[in-house]
Amino acid sequence: MSIERIVMAFAGTVVLISVLLAWQVSQHWLILTAFVGANLLQTAFTGFCPLAILLKKLGMKPGQAFK
Repeated sequence: MSIERIVMAFAGTVVLISVLLAWQVSQHWLILTAFVGANLLQTAFTGFCPLAILLKKLGMKPGQAFK
């Protein structure tokens, strides 16, 4: 699995978990959803993604976006 797919899977998982937590526990969990969305948006424009950098250092193979 490439870094891009891992980043998208991780972001999607965090968003779903935070929405479930907001629904069941407290709406403050939506702040996490907003953070993930903002990070994805800035990554689209800058190419900087902390998770992608970590995964690359761990030896995962990069795809087209995170070389």
